[in-house]
Amino acid sequence: MMLKPTLKRYLAIGISVYIFEVITIVVADWLGAKPILAISLSFWLGLIVSFGLQKIITFGDKRMHRRVVLPQLLAFSGLVLFNFSFTLLMTKLFIHLLPTFLIRTLALGITTIWNFYLYKTHIFKGSDNLVY
Repeated sequence: MMLKPTLKRYLAIGISVYIFEVITIVVADWLGAKPILAISLSFWLGLIVSFGLQKIITFGDKRMHRRVVLPQLLAFSGLVLFNFSFTLLMTKLFIHLLPTFLIRTLALGITTIWNFYLYKTHIFKGSDNLVY
């Protein structure tokens, strides 16, 4: 099955950020962080990297004017808060059943699906690759 270039880039960046997040969790665990803190650190650091790469590379949205970026940031922030809450809920529900990195992996897999849809249809919709 052939994937569209946008989906390929989305998945490649997502996998790279996932690896970065897992490394963050492992290091945080090694340093003695509790699971909620380890997942929180990986979530927020991965989020910062992911947003920039997805906006510019995956969806080719190089528009940087505040009239474009501010609404994107507001929509993205709402999605982030929802995703973060969902991730913490997954952690609380499954912490006694699954390893921390696996909980994050499951939450990430689920959020990846709705994030791609929302990025493509709402947050970065209408990108014309112009810088203004």
